[in-house]
Amino acid sequence: MKKLVASVILVVVSLGSFAAKGTWEKLFNGKDLTGWERLNGTAEYTIVNGEIVGTSRVNTPNTFLATTRTFGDFILEYEMKMDEGLNSGVQIRSESKKDYDNGRVHGYQVECDDSPRAWSAGIYDEARRGWLYPMEYNQASKKAYKRSQWNKYRVEAIGNTIRTWLNDIPCANLVDDMTPSGFIALQVHAIGKEEANAGKTICWRNINIMTKDLLANRKPMDKSIAEVSYLINKLTDNEKANGWKLLWDGKTNQGWRAAALATFPAKGWTIEDGMFIPNKGDNKGGGDIVTTKKYKNFVLEADFRLTEGANSGIKYFIQAEPGKGNTVGFEFQVLDDAKHPDAKLGINGNRTCGSLYDLIPANSQTFDPAQPVKRMNAIGQWNRARIEVNGNKVAHYLNGVKVLEITKGSDAFKAAIVTSKFNKAPGFGEFVDGYILLQDHGNEVAFRSIKIKEL
Repeated sequence: MKKLVASVILVVVSLGSFAAKGTWEKLFNGKDLTGWERLNGTAEYTIVNGEIVGTSRVNTPNTFLATTRTFGDFILEYEMKMDEGLNSGVQIRSESKKDYDNGRVHGYQVECDDSPRAWSAGIYDEARRGWLYPMEYNQASKKAYKRSQWNKYRVEAIGNTIRTWLNDIPCANLVDDMTPSGFIALQVHAIGKEEANAGKTICWRNINIMTKDLLANRKPMDKSIAEVSYLINKLTDNEKANGWKLLWDGKTNQGWRAAALATFPAKGWTIEDGMFIPNKGDNKGGGDIVTTKKYKNFVLEADFRLTEGANSGIKYFIQAEPGKGNTVGFEFQVLDDAKHPDAKLGINGNRTCGSLYDLIPANSQTFDPAQPVKRMNAIGQWNRARIEVNGNKVAHYLNGVKVLEITKGSDAFKAAIVTSKFNKAPGFGEFVDGYILLQDHGNEVAFRSIKIKEL
């Protein structure tokens, strides 16, 4: 770790047209790196014509130029320009601690993305949870980034909300309460042995912050911009206003029962630290559970966490009545693709995580050509499933990216049924409503933040 400075100097300025109103402070004085220090990597930061210039360097980990001061609530504005072929971003509310991965910088990052994926101004959780707000949630904003030109970013971190704008276009609208404060840092991303990118630069200028009178200076966020919340087993006021309801309260088994019974299983399911867990420790053999209510058209979201080699699923259109226990229906597959043998069965990967089990494979390349494989967080980390059902239209999303969509009753879907294990199941694919099911497949998994919006 190399310190560039030992003190902090903040200059109060009036920024004219760049900042709309309010009292702003310069984080960069335009002359030297007073108030900043370099962390983790060895990429160089220099001052050229009043700009901070970060230069890509081979064989170094991600390098960060971090403020020596931490910030909680703020409005941040800056301009950045990046050579083609690079990836970068600005860390906010971030930390570097000796007891976390030997001081590795971690926390929220406002993305700068030159790839065809075009996720600039999305929010990534560096060295921690991965993507929180990929710009698949707001595809209209993908046109905001200007390649090899100056781009103006605005970031509002107020309370548990983080909102971004890029060139005055609204982008991310995130709700998360994991880290309320931390430093701000400029990233030069690792490039490994990609010599073609060595020596390429990222430039920053006009880096300014406001820490007072934030609500009065907050920009209105267009209501069409999707709010994405990571509050655990809670709904935001906006979600409540838009018809979302918790499908599980995070504390009790209310609203759920065993698939074959009118009551909840006497064993097999553990409720612990806001998680719904089958097969934890010696608590095994509870069987599948279903909601006590049927659902027709809906959007369902649930966070899940796998253990190594685990298999489970989230099913819907289930017709399980007490005394019968029929658990055949559509399934959002929840699976450790690397370790569970089921991933290699079926046809073309239609039993892998996110797939419509044994029918349609999850394939993020269909909707995100820049991604070579679907985006899955590591074992032991949380992933987010989203299921949309509206009439005959069904779609699956994994971690914010659509991985499949089908039309029930179409020739293509009928053909998929014929080659599946459901080809002799009476009425399969024809039900218009049903219970929602969490599967007990004999492995330990965890579910939380299960919520639904009926359409």
